[in-house]
Amino acid sequence: MAKDNIIVGLDVGTSKVRTIIASIKTKEDARPKIIGVGESASSGMRKGVVVDIEEMTKSIKRSIDNAERVSGVNIDKVFVSVGGSHVKARGNKGVAAVSRADEEFSQEDVMRAIDNASILYLDPNREIIHIIPREFNIDGQGGIQDPRGMSGFKLEVDALIVEGLTPYIKNLRKCINGAGLEIQGLVLNILAASRAVLTKKQKELGVVVLDFGGGTVGMAVYEEGKLLHINVLPVGSAHITNDIAIGLRTSVETAEKIKLAYGSCLSEEVSKKDTIDLSKIDEKEEGIVARKEISKIVEARMDEIFSLVNKELKKIGRERLLPAGAVLIGGGAKTPDIIDLAKEKLKLPVQLGYPQGIDGLLDKIDDPTFATSIGLIFWALEIASDKEDGKMFSIGKISPSGFKAIGKIKSWLRNFLP
Repeated sequence: MAKDNIIVGLDVGTSKVRTIIASIKTKEDARPKIIGVGESASSGMRKGVVVDIEEMTKSIKRSIDNAERVSGVNIDKVFVSVGGSHVKARGNKGVAAVSRADEEFSQEDVMRAIDNASILYLDPNREIIHIIPREFNIDGQGGIQDPRGMSGFKLEVDALIVEGLTPYIKNLRKCINGAGLEIQGLVLNILAASRAVLTKKQKELGVVVLDFGGGTVGMAVYEEGKLLHINVLPVGSAHITNDIAIGLRTSVETAEKIKLAYGSCLSEEVSKKDTIDLSKIDEKEEGIVARKEISKIVEARMDEIFSLVNKELKKIGRERLLPAGAVLIGGGAKTPDIIDLAKEKLKLPVQLGYPQGIDGLLDKIDDPTFATSIGLIFWALEIASDKEDGKMFSIGKISPSGFKAIGKIKSWLRNFLP
C-alpha cells in the first residue's frame, strides 16, 4: 500500500495514547478505512501537559508499535492532538481591502484579512495554535462563509484565535520527534474530536461537545454551523480516581478499578446495603466500604464539572439554549449514569458521541474514547481537499501547524487519482 494513501492520527492524552492508521482509496472514495489501531497507557503527562519527556516518549512508541503490528504499515508521519488547560481561545477581527480592479475579493484578499486577525498581543511564552475564521463580512453584510468572487470594498473576518504555552508545545514536539516521528500538523484535541462525532445539523442547531479526559475536560460550542467558543477545564476523570483513593486510603490503581466497577453519577440510585469487599479487588487491601459512598464521591466531582460547563455556557449566553444538546466523549464519558446527571445539571438533551463516517476496524474504534484520534484523520483529509479546491481558509484549517501540514500533503489528492 502506497504511503501517500496513509494518514495517521496520534491522540496523546493524560491517561492513554491512541494511534489510528487510515487508508484512503481515491479522491472520489475518500471515506477513511481504519487499518491499524494502537493504544497504550500514558505515562509522563499531567493535565494534558508533558511532565516527563522520556516516559511520554516511551508511551507514544508503545502505541505506535501496536498500531503498526495491526496494520503492517511502518509509521513515520503523524497528525497529533494538543490539549491541556494552558490552551486558551479569544476572538479577534481582521480587515483587508479588495485588491482587484474588478472589485471582486480573491483568495489573497481573504488570506490578508485572516493574517491581520492574527495580529494581537501574545505573551512571549505563548504561540498561536489555530486561527479559525468563523464568518466574513463584506461592507457591512455579515454571515458570509466564502467571500471569494463576491464584490465589495472592505472584507472583515471574525476569527477565533487558539493559543497555548510555547514550552509545553515544544515538549510535546520533543516527545513525538523522540519517538522517531515527523509531525504533519498539531490540532487542538476538542476540534478534532468534534469533527468525528458531530453532524452538520447538530452544528447548525447549536451543540456543545464535552471531552472527558483524564486531566482536563475540553469543550467546544457550535451554532449556525460555526464555532462559537472553546475552553479547556482544568479538571478531569482522573480527579475522581484521586478522590476515591484519598477517601478510601487505597492506591490509585485500586481506586481506578473501584470507580469503573462500582462508581455511579447518581448516588440516590445506589442502595445503602450495597457494599464492596476491597480484598476482592486487590489482595493487598482489606475492609468493606459502602458503594453509596463511592457514588457520592463520583457524583460530587461530576457535579463540579457540569457546574463549570454551565458557567462557560452562561458567559456566551447559551446556558440551556442549545437545541442539539450536549455530546459527551472521552474515557470519562463512560462513567455509569453520566447521561442522566448531565441532563439534570445542564438542562439539555445529552448523548454519547461515537466516531462516524469510517470503515475498517469498527469493532475496535466504535467508542467515545477514539473520537479525537479519528477526528485527526478527517482533519488531514479536509486540509488536502481544501488545498485541491484552492480554499485555504475553511474553519479550523488556518494555523501555523496547519500550513506545515498542507506542505506535507499537497500531493495526496494527485496520488489518489487512478
